[in-house]
Amino acid sequence: MNDTAILTRGLTKFYGSRKGIQAMDLRVERGEVFGFLGPNGAGKTTTIRTLLDFIRPTKGSASIFGLDSRKNSLEIRKRVSYLPGDIALYEKMTGQEILSYLANLRGRIDWKYVDDLADRLQCNLSQTIHTLSRGNKQKIGLIQAFMQQPELIIMDEPTSGLDPLMQQEFYGLVQEVKADGRTVFISSHNMSEVEKICDRVGIIRNGELVTVEDVNTLKEHAVHQLEVYFANPIPKNAFQEITGVRNVETDGNVLRCTVMGKPDALIKVIAQFETEKISSHEPNLEDIFLSYYSKGVDYDE
Repeated sequence: MNDTAILTRGLTKFYGSRKGIQAMDLRVERGEVFGFLGPNGAGKTTTIRTLLDFIRPTKGSASIFGLDSRKNSLEIRKRVSYLPGDIALYEKMTGQEILSYLANLRGRIDWKYVDDLADRLQCNLSQTIHTLSRGNKQKIGLIQAFMQQPELIIMDEPTSGLDPLMQQEFYGLVQEVKADGRTVFISSHNMSEVEKICDRVGIIRNGELVTVEDVNTLKEHAVHQLEVYFANPIPKNAFQEITGVRNVETDGNVLRCTVMGKPDALIKVIAQFETEKISSHEPNLEDIFLSYYSKGVDYDE
């Protein structure tokens, strides 16, 4: 069995002279929850649409479960479900009618599982789509994405419009898919969401993949804001030119600085003085994400 769920090599898409994505090399393993982070227009949706053969690449290749995304698109769609970020539903149909229609197209649907999904997401399938709120329409989209229990679920901004309670239910569903050995690919600009449920994260900037790393590893390499209170005033030059330490400010017995990566060198210097309190702002995924965009971004998709 191929252990790779998604693989791209040099994947590139231009819209005329505008860059969508360029030279993307990406590997997503089976059984992982992968987060694809970037602001609107960075190239996330272009990547997904190219993977699923909705649009054709300018050059490069993409495969899902070892199958070429162009030559084997029909076979791929039997094994993959997709929730677009701009989901459109037939407004005159009920949720039940839409799901039945999709089930007839896809086949192999366990309706007990569908009912369970609707119950967990508090979704009334008897209502006509045009009467539903944005959040309730999103629930229908989520049910259709999960109901076939596919090998790979690709979702673009999946919690858009959901309240916090339903977001937590969604996170639970994702973890169940992972526990079953299946794969989830989530495109999002919601950093806290990705941080909670993803194993690895890819950050896309201006159509190019900036980094792909384990969430915890990414944090280890991130910026920490440190504030140290000493028992006595400290020499102004004691903390200058320490490896990985920037933006040093000393004010009497207080040190404020920015630490890049591991703080080992700084801690050795701090240990020379009597310390009363250390306050550290631990980076979250948003801090890390913004650090990759600090030099400015071109938002063409």
